[in-house]
Amino acid sequence: MKHWAALTVLLYALALIVLTVPILLAAFGSWSHNGSNIGWERALKVYQAWGYWLWLAMLVAGQALLLLLPLKIAERRLPARRALRIPIIVTAFFLANLWVAGFLSVVCVAYGDNGPGAVAFFNPFTFNQTEVTNASSGFGPLIGMGVLTFGFWAVWAVIFRSFAKQDEPDTLLKRITRWLLRGSILELLIAVPSHVIVRRRDDCCAPAGTFWGIATGISIMLLCFGPGVFFLFVERVQRVKPQKPGVDKPN
Repeated sequence: MKHWAALTVLLYALALIVLTVPILLAAFGSWSHNGSNIGWERALKVYQAWGYWLWLAMLVAGQALLLLLPLKIAERRLPARRALRIPIIVTAFFLANLWVAGFLSVVCVAYGDNGPGAVAFFNPFTFNQTEVTNASSGFGPLIGMGVLTFGFWAVWAVIFRSFAKQDEPDTLLKRITRWLLRGSILELLIAVPSHVIVRRRDDCCAPAGTFWGIATGISIMLLCFGPGVFFLFVERVQRVKPQKPGVDKPN
């Protein structure tokens, strides 16, 4: 079972790597005339960025952690309640990222290139509007996004902790995948139109924010299919595995 779980994680990583360049070309292709179009050569340079591989490592690690629960279910080793903390924490983290990415997309539409200043408002190290404006060009937006992410993360962790108290492990797994899938679809419904709007304006930085929303939504949507792919592998193994005498083969 562990080998099939590892294969599922590997397929997820390969899917993200293969889709990276096509999505970049689709998001920053020649359909806009604001001068920020990119071609194959520039798109391929993303594989040289350490931030890309850090982002990929976080997503792959999240997929692996989410597969711990279906792995134990498939092995018929139902975990204790305290063992459900890991999928709860991971799910809350990804839902928090969806909310922040959706918020960033809306801010980029509303404020254009001044959108980072609105995100920097949540930076606790800025104390007045002048500092917020100045912080929009530095680490202020990143700190603000980090604060927002942590806040949403804590809220979703509390919500799913209450679910874990009453749900069986398989029910909790279905709830996790359902919420992540619905959340990613909703976030994409916000991020994609937002990206089209800012790309058709003369914005310079705003398209980067809306593209982050698209990348986040697609990545988490693909992550939701991990448990389903894993159980397909498990079902295949059970079908081809020699059965003991007197045990009927599953249909």
